[in-house]
Amino acid sequence: MTVDSSTLLIDGPWRHQHVAANGARFHVALAGPDDNDAPLVVLLHGFPQFWWAWRHQVPALAEAGYRVAAMDLRGSGGSDKPPLGYDVPTLVRDVAGLVRSLGSQRAVVVGSGTGGEVAWAMPAYQPDVTLAVAALSAPHPLQARSQRGAALRLRAARHLAFFQLPLLPERALTRTDLVVRLLREWSGGTGWITPEVATTYRRAASVPFAAHSAMEQVRWLVRSGPRMDGQRHLAALRAAEAVPVLQLHGGADGCRSAPYAAATGRVARGLGAGYRFELIPGTGHFLAEEAPERVNELLLRWLREVAPV
Repeated sequence: MTVDSSTLLIDGPWRHQHVAANGARFHVALAGPDDNDAPLVVLLHGFPQFWWAWRHQVPALAEAGYRVAAMDLRGSGGSDKPPLGYDVPTLVRDVAGLVRSLGSQRAVVVGSGTGGEVAWAMPAYQPDVTLAVAALSAPHPLQARSQRGAALRLRAARHLAFFQLPLLPERALTRTDLVVRLLREWSGGTGWITPEVATTYRRAASVPFAAHSAMEQVRWLVRSGPRMDGQRHLAALRAAEAVPVLQLHGGADGCRSAPYAAATGRVARGLGAGYRFELIPGTGHFLAEEAPERVNELLLRWLREVAPV
């Protein structure tokens, strides 16, 4: 079944806009003050999601006085889906271009899952644009790379290996119930996966080229490791400027194991004094949807410190 991306422009207490940045066009759901002086918070979804994953956070942050932009990353939802550009450095340039196109000089970048990989990299490549970073369900890439086998749950590791195959993962996302199966396996509980949620994420995966784009982002995270581009990326992360960081992780994350989630040792010291880690017990990989009230509480408390309204 082919789905038009316009059906993913779901109504709510936000407005939809398409923004040109880094040579492509990106869909964002915007809320909050029109005043460019209000702090901008950019929300980056993970896999297998799109901007709608932040539907509980957008109105809460806007009501608190923040200018909020929930972005469809390159290849997802209503954003462009070019054949190339799914490496983290390019995705970071997309986010930085979006911030500038929205009329802001700096932003707080909040990412979940694979979107968290992009958020972690913002200070490395775009320090002038990055005010602070929050990473949900996303261990620091240097920590995750050093303990990849231990950091991933067994079923998640098997999925990751399957995703490296050509064509078959894309077909599984669009022709089987793989999307909903991933939501269930990686969650701390399935009560949040209503029929509406399951149907919406199935539709998002069925937008032309969306499944392939999602797979290309995941494949780059794995395949770039031994290559020169992957080594350059790790070097950039090691040299990143320290910014305030909030890291949230679910105690029952079915994708990335909680005991290995906290950045430790040299990585944590490199993040500076502004680093904070919070474990949310009983929740899984999709924190913003599984525990929206707790996530909103922690985000707002932190935002008042790093980007007061």
